[in-house]
Amino acid sequence: MNVEIYTDGAARGNPDGPGGYGAVLHYTDAQGNLHEKELSQGYVRTTNNRMELMAAIAGLEALKVPCNVTLYSDSKYLVDAFNQNWIDGWVRKGWKRGKNEPVKNPDLWKRLLKAKESHNVTFVWVKGHNGHQFNERCDELATTAADGDNLIEDKMY
Repeated sequence: MNVEIYTDGAARGNPDGPGGYGAVLHYTDAQGNLHEKELSQGYVRTTNNRMELMAAIAGLEALKVPCNVTLYSDSKYLVDAFNQNWIDGWVRKGWKRGKNEPVKNPDLWKRLLKAKESHNVTFVWVKGHNGHQFNERCDELATTAADGDNLIEDKMY
């Protein structure tokens, strides 16, 4: 099955800094019917890059069978982490990066790596918003999540 996932993390929703994150999955079933599934998670007290990571994890973990996945994100950090094999390098270095500094939150990176390995995943950077309908839709989803009552406190950094 071919699936498209559009992620967004939005640093808004609470004056103290948390933002929401969300993912939208688009796929076609065996009968050729198009489906859309939204995943929305409260808000997190963290960085925008981390919210993009969490949205990608939520989208990939929601898939119950191996799929061909195209994951769209406006986070160059998230896309580069996979397209430039950053994580593979971190694994070989024992989760160290750069000048031997520890990778922040390896538990989440490991979850994303596991989710990615369960599927055939291609990451695509959607540069900026510029009215891109899927990017704008994910931004709307993340904003709704940030304003919701389902609060997920994440104070890792």
